[in-house]
Amino acid sequence: METESNRLHMSFLPLMAQGHMIPMIDVAKAFATRGAKITIITSPAFAAIFSKQVERANQLGLEFHVQTVRFPSTELGMPEGWENTDAVASSQNLSKFSEALTLLREPVLHILEKHRPDCLVADFFFVWTTEVAARLKIPRLVFGGTSIIAVCAEEVISRYQPQKGVSCDSGTFLVPHLPGDIKLTRNQLPEHLRCLVETDFSKHAGEALESEQESFGSIFNSFYELEKDYADYYRKVMGKRAWHIGPVSLCNSDTADKVQRGKEASISRHECLRWLDSKKPNSVIYVCFGSLTRFSSQQLVEIANGLEASQQDFLWIVKEDKNQEQDWLPEGFEERMDGKGLIIRGWAPQLLILDHESVGGFVTHCGWNSTLEGISAGVPMVTWPMFADQFYNEKLVVQVLGMGAGVGSKLFAMFGVGSDLVSRDDIDKATRRVMVGEEAEVMRRRAKVIREMARKAVAEGGSSDSDLTSLIEELKQHKAARESI
Repeated sequence: METESNRLHMSFLPLMAQGHMIPMIDVAKAFATRGAKITIITSPAFAAIFSKQVERANQLGLEFHVQTVRFPSTELGMPEGWENTDAVASSQNLSKFSEALTLLREPVLHILEKHRPDCLVADFFFVWTTEVAARLKIPRLVFGGTSIIAVCAEEVISRYQPQKGVSCDSGTFLVPHLPGDIKLTRNQLPEHLRCLVETDFSKHAGEALESEQESFGSIFNSFYELEKDYADYYRKVMGKRAWHIGPVSLCNSDTADKVQRGKEASISRHECLRWLDSKKPNSVIYVCFGSLTRFSSQQLVEIANGLEASQQDFLWIVKEDKNQEQDWLPEGFEERMDGKGLIIRGWAPQLLILDHESVGGFVTHCGWNSTLEGISAGVPMVTWPMFADQFYNEKLVVQVLGMGAGVGSKLFAMFGVGSDLVSRDDIDKATRRVMVGEEAEVMRRRAKVIREMARKAVAEGGSSDSDLTSLIEELKQHKAARESI
């Protein structure tokens, strides 16, 4: 029986980024359903964005609280309100954003000292939280929001390249010692790994890796069966502690929960569902590139022409961008695609869309949230990675899982800025591969099998459910030991 004395109080510190905040809220819900009291620490603007999710959690009987800290934008010469990665993506000013994260140490420490949680779950990029947790004598759990394959690959590459004196070329190489014969080109790596040069941001990332090593362990939004070889490599070869408790998006089974994740949708769920309901099963290709990707008008035109050439029904999410030309669509495109394609400008309820029976494919940037949500929905993917962990995630989807086809993206481009132009022909070809014909059917059958694996993992007694239980018990033991001193 859960009592107040052994009940966990957990604080969560997510990065001010949609792609990090959304899954961390889901992680918090997973702990809250096991009786934990939750406090989310974030900026006022992000607290407002996720207020409906917090309110919804409390309505369901979960105990969620929010504490806000002002983001130090102006102290570093950034405009007031530039407190998230959306603004950074527009300005390309990662170094100032990284520096601002370090200035949050004292206000966050003040909150933790006041509320005295039993555990701190902090984003990978909050380097100083390991030291803060040690000062408070509580465990710090790291949450990076990435796949296990990506974490393993990054560390292996950074460890072995300097020893080999690798030059800054564009050649293909095999990631050494990593399972699965993963091959990448140099141009698909960030600059600090490709050319062995240090940037302000890479220095921060390096410090984050060191901080992770000294933490209590890491939480992954993944499940063991999905990345078995890499989960084993992480634990047994790299010697790190990890708990795999995903896919955490599956905690959102109710339509209202799916709609309220993240920003307010730019389309009503009724309008969205009405359009999807009018389509045949597996007939719609869903196109979305996450919250940070920036495309040129020329690339958007290629996407439009590629979708038209594929002859597939499509639902396309286009990010609102004040720097984007307003009239970039090909002449007559919307008239020709009337009834066949739906374009949503802004934010869309992705879980709701992916889970709809009419959606048969997903054109994605391979961000880990989108990748895992596509996997959980059993939808084959057209992979179009651009930066961060996306090229590693593409390898998992296409090469390891066999449920996707790539457009041929070859260049690491932060936020997609300056990326290679992908032609309409390549978009058309990849779309048809996952939507039409025997190869598409093979991918779809494989995707459905993996979808069931994901659901079994989070069900009672599944691998993710068991890992969550194990972690909670360990945290309770740590709490009891600390209180007995």
